[in-house]
Amino acid sequence: MSVWYSTYPSTRLAVFGSDGVVTGWVECTPFAEKPDWLPDADQTAAVPDDVWKNRATGYWQVKNGVFSQYTPPTVTVPLKTQAVSAQAWIQQQANLASAMAEVFTADMKAYVKAIAAIANGTDTTSTALPAQPADVMAAATT
Repeated sequence: MSVWYSTYPSTRLAVFGSDGVVTGWVECTPFAEKPDWLPDADQTAAVPDDVWKNRATGYWQVKNGVFSQYTPPTVTVPLKTQAVSAQAWIQQQANLASAMAEVFTADMKAYVKAIAAIANGTDTTSTALPAQPADVMAAATT
């Protein structure tokens, strides 16, 4: 009887993409049949014992059969996108203030204006969002 994984480089496999970044680890022997989600053998590599023991210690890549730690590229979220996301928090705070018959503090009003200017593109010089104010609401005065 032939074992399905005999066509693979090992019983312990690293699955990787076209960039060599490991996307999964597979121990083949528990599977009676090849899992549908397991790619072809050319998208896998035999995993040495030392790598297998340390596979959960970070990101890995494999190039020409050699394993090494991998540092993913830093994703930079544009400031305008950050500001648009901050507006969701502002809206939540506005809803809470309204429900509790309170108003925004002067610091919160300044924050709202600064975030709006970044989000709508009128502030083109800021390089970071302002810090959220510690005091958001105050009792409304009549």
